[in-house]
Amino acid sequence: MQKILLTCCLTGSAILPAYAQNATPETPATKPAKPTTATVPAPAKAKEVLPEVTVSAERPTNRIDRQVYDVKSDISSTNGTAADALNNVPSVNVDPDGTVTLRGSTNVQIMVDGKPSAMLQGDNRGPALQAMAADDIESVEVINNPGAQFGNEAGGGPILNLVMRRNRKPGGMATVNSNAGTAGRYNSAVNGSYNEGPWGFQGSANVRHDGRNSTADVVRDTLDTGTGQFVHNNQTSVGRGLNDMAGLNGTVSYNLNQTDTLTGSASYNKRTNDQQSSDHYVNGATSLIPAADYVRSTNRTGDSNNYGWGARYDHKGDLPNETLKIDLRVSASENDNVNNYANAYATPGWIDTKANQRNHNDTRIVDFTGDYERPLWGGTAKTGYKIATNDNNVNTLYTDINPISGAATVNNGRTNAYELDETVYALYGTYQMRLNDRWGALAGLRAEYTDMDINQITGSVEAKNHYINYIPSAYATYKVTDNANLRFAYARRIRRPNANDLNPYVTYRDEFNVFSGNPNLKPTKTDSFEVGYETKIAGLETNLRGYYRKDTDSIVDYRYFVAPNVLLTTRANGEGSHSSGLEFTVSGKLTPSLTLNTSGNLARSQQSFYDDSGNLITRTANSLSGRARLNYSYDAANQIQMALQMMGKTLSGQGYRSANHTFNMSWRHTVTPQLTLVANVTDLFNTNKMQTIIDSDTLRETSTRRFDGRVFYVGLSYRFGGTASSSEHREEGWGPRPGGPGGPGPGAGGPPPGA
Repeated sequence: MQKILLTCCLTGSAILPAYAQNATPETPATKPAKPTTATVPAPAKAKEVLPEVTVSAERPTNRIDRQVYDVKSDISSTNGTAADALNNVPSVNVDPDGTVTLRGSTNVQIMVDGKPSAMLQGDNRGPALQAMAADDIESVEVINNPGAQFGNEAGGGPILNLVMRRNRKPGGMATVNSNAGTAGRYNSAVNGSYNEGPWGFQGSANVRHDGRNSTADVVRDTLDTGTGQFVHNNQTSVGRGLNDMAGLNGTVSYNLNQTDTLTGSASYNKRTNDQQSSDHYVNGATSLIPAADYVRSTNRTGDSNNYGWGARYDHKGDLPNETLKIDLRVSASENDNVNNYANAYATPGWIDTKANQRNHNDTRIVDFTGDYERPLWGGTAKTGYKIATNDNNVNTLYTDINPISGAATVNNGRTNAYELDETVYALYGTYQMRLNDRWGALAGLRAEYTDMDINQITGSVEAKNHYINYIPSAYATYKVTDNANLRFAYARRIRRPNANDLNPYVTYRDEFNVFSGNPNLKPTKTDSFEVGYETKIAGLETNLRGYYRKDTDSIVDYRYFVAPNVLLTTRANGEGSHSSGLEFTVSGKLTPSLTLNTSGNLARSQQSFYDDSGNLITRTANSLSGRARLNYSYDAANQIQMALQMMGKTLSGQGYRSANHTFNMSWRHTVTPQLTLVANVTDLFNTNKMQTIIDSDTLRETSTRRFDGRVFYVGLSYRFGGTASSSEHREEGWGPRPGGPGGPGPGAGGPPPGA
């Protein structure tokens, strides 16, 4: 990479200043030179002329503490969602309902430009990922072992950092795309930027009408304590409803001078929550209640509003790589929906009923951070602080409606008002240096003080909690050869329970299921170790990583019956769990026209928990997950992509989830240098399903949920200005590439601050 950059400088190609070559959202580039492509003579003593070089974009590279994946190489990025983009990242899986797993674990933080976002918290995360346009994402950073610069709010697990697109080339450009899909689905987006002198502007807008209809079958056998026999119950569900989504975001930056930059940003996203569903319940008779056969119809309306704004100051000091960054981010998410229920009984003697449930949930995050970096003792020292508040409010009003008079009566057992206010103060420090030509190291320590106020308004219960945690991390790289590296990583993290985990009030979900949090939950402590080897084999970039992860006081699901046919799901601290595995990625050209990107994860996980009888149960599962993507360039104008994704078996508290797989295809046709046609189909064979199995002393349940997985989209994308589409298909593949300690390129070993 250094050689390429030097050549570009000599030829006058359009590139960023040297210190901005690896610019991330935490390191904005200063005013770049005007783009040119020229042929420049070599020095006088050389007679030959250097070749012409044009740089379109720099491919993301690995850092000492993370892997970076260029998701724009996916053909379907112009009409896909953030969930689709994440599904193309090795060892990441996003279900149709928006559940995100990494290496089989659901304890995953998702950040935007290194910072937490309210719209990606709790139950709102899945719908938000399905509403966010993939074309707004520049790359995805996978941080399996987050270092001291990253906080532990919103979970203490690995981090998926969405690096949003940023363009600092002079002049203006814009990309417009419009796509139509099956069953009335559609989406359209515009993304553009303009940079002149010290000013830079970038923004995007998108609309989407999309969603996934679903069907579900739940077969449940429950133990009747009165007779000692298992009673059979069955639930069949159908859910329908596509939703409207719209989003806006913009960034403006101003270079005060060569060393100081001000940046402001704002975003807004709106989504409807409409759905119609029907649930058919057939409940067997117990010693306490008779058998029942009825259909519950639900009509849900509502919407979600997410917004955020930020301001940042960047200063470049007099010393090499000396920087000061001060960043303020504010984000909020408000979710409202109204559910109208109607029960129609086929059982003689039962009276039809109606009910109404209103839900309002909102989250507000204020994140104020500062980071200072400078050379010290032959290496680089970095320190920073964070002050963050995370306020959550949950309000549920459930009313029973008299079938004769129509009068509404509040059901106190299903009505709930709850608040959780969390404040975190943190300080961190890291130090990175090259020990010699082969060894590089990075070590850090973070101290976090957490203050929590819990207010269960309905139950008139208030509680406070506060604690301090010290969180170390360490990384090292060893350059085996010019094309091979060894990587070592260790990090300790904590996972704090979220608002729903701590809320003790019973929340109604459906006739079979209710949920309650546990205010006595303790944070989960996680120690994570990893060893990686990166090299090139037969021209293919190959990465092999072994990992081990141990959780203490792990938070798991715990289920028990609160009525003969009503199952309560809550959270509990298990005795602990651990997982280990071997992960690999292979990418590169098999032939001049065929590119391979493949990855796999062979994992072994173990969970320990107490069953209904108080016995300690330990369960172990082995699973193999993977994906393979082939890009074939039929000719200069046509590219075809095929992608197979497989998710292995995963443990979940008292149960486990079965394996599943999907197959996707895409085709890109270049009509003109500015106009492209894209067509894609997801889940071509309609095989994706979610099946959860529980087998305990009192409960035997198999739950199978299927979605409208097979969805076709076709659309056009047109680019105004610029030289090449920033979202064009590129042959580089997913990312990780070998390099020196911390990866090649200026500053590659220094992760951006995420204090």
